[in-house]
Amino acid sequence: MLQQTQVKTVLPYWERWMKALPSIQSLALAPPRIIHKLWEGLGYYTRVRNMQKAAQLIVEKHGGVFPERFERVLELPGIGRYTAGAICSIAFNQPNPILDGNVMRVLARIFGIASDTREKKTNARLWRIAEQLVIGASGLAHASCSQINQSLMELGALVCTPKQPRCDVCPVAAHCVAFQENKVDRLPRRTRRPLTTRRNFAAFIIKRNGQVLVRQRPAQVVNAHLWELPNVELALDKDDLRGAAKELGIKNLNLEPFCTINHTITRYRIKLRAFEVKGNPSARLTGRWLKPAQLALLPFCSAHSKILQLMRTVTNEKQIAPRPRPKVGDIRLLTQA
Repeated sequence: MLQQTQVKTVLPYWERWMKALPSIQSLALAPPRIIHKLWEGLGYYTRVRNMQKAAQLIVEKHGGVFPERFERVLELPGIGRYTAGAICSIAFNQPNPILDGNVMRVLARIFGIASDTREKKTNARLWRIAEQLVIGASGLAHASCSQINQSLMELGALVCTPKQPRCDVCPVAAHCVAFQENKVDRLPRRTRRPLTTRRNFAAFIIKRNGQVLVRQRPAQVVNAHLWELPNVELALDKDDLRGAAKELGIKNLNLEPFCTINHTITRYRIKLRAFEVKGNPSARLTGRWLKPAQLALLPFCSAHSKILQLMRTVTNEKQIAPRPRPKVGDIRLLTQA
């Protein structure tokens, strides 16, 4: 959960998760719909699918006990060199290095590394430095691998920050090349951000007999397996709403603007406009017609979840809004669709 997500955001998700799935075994056996619902809103959903695959591998090959050896941890789906090093050093006090954005910044400033930290050669050098530090800590009587790695991360998060670092309280300022040479604001060299791309989507709110039409996203796409309202991407220079509606099988019906959601996925800046479809929907429409209580149990893409929440506010259909995260066995309503 902490990969690419702040601690303050993760905490309530962690608490709900541990109540619903308190063990590796329960995660391994949980239906995909449940793990996606518990994860709903955290983004980067590949993480939760890899986490379940890892749990299943641990049950199958390690008797349900999380492995301690670095090589075995690294074999788990979704775990790379940094995460494996963090787990083994912090949880098991082993001399394995870590290198995240905070640690790269700290080391680049302390050792005066001016080249781009994302470059292969520079990155390899930083890994060697991190490894030397953690191995050195393992040989000290009053230090540990866990403490040195956590200290480096905390130093970068709280003191050696990207902007306005607190060099006046830094415990290693006397040894910092960037500080001594007055280059703190120039190190490390910042990587140029990729250009953003604008995208334009139209979503359609289609109701029938108190039910709403939704569909599940296919595998191997962004937000795979999550649910959404029927939607179509529009060209930025040609806002053909009627054509988009016809593409979904919506014909000769009135479209009433409902709301606009602006959101970001990686480098994409997305505008999603939702329209209510007035009239009798076509029989050609594909998807599932679900009641509000059933919608509340499904994991939705973040932007579409916001549309459903707004539908609750506007229409007073209180059950459309997401309910508290379900437990593993709480899927009976879905069978009534």
